[in-house]
Amino acid sequence: MSEKTIYERLGGTYKQQGDVLVPAIELPDIQYHYGKYGRMREQYLKEHRKGLYSRLRGRGELPKHLAEIDKACNERLEQVIRAIAKKEGVTEQLKAEDMLTWVGAMNNIRSRAEETVLQEIIYN
Repeated sequence: MSEKTIYERLGGTYKQQGDVLVPAIELPDIQYHYGKYGRMREQYLKEHRKGLYSRLRGRGELPKHLAEIDKACNERLEQVIRAIAKKEGVTEQLKAEDMLTWVGAMNNIRSRAEETVLQEIIYN
């Protein structure tokens, strides 16, 4: 009679794959969706934080992490845009009076806000 492994004592089981036994681990079937910022974070982790990337991927936590980062970036981006627009007086009134000036100002604000978000969240 063979002694149980720690894994088996904790309730784990094995399954046969070819000539070897491997842990019978199933990851939860949860779908996470993420966009631009999740993909940017993934690329950053692959290139600059390889250990963290491998750890998240190995634990099956990478999709959840990327979805959380994407959500946080989108929320923070909207906050920063609103704050800068308010500070610089880019209002709905300006939009009604001079659409081109408003569009140019908002594009500039969005670019600056996105750079802030990238530094605060993606590259951190």
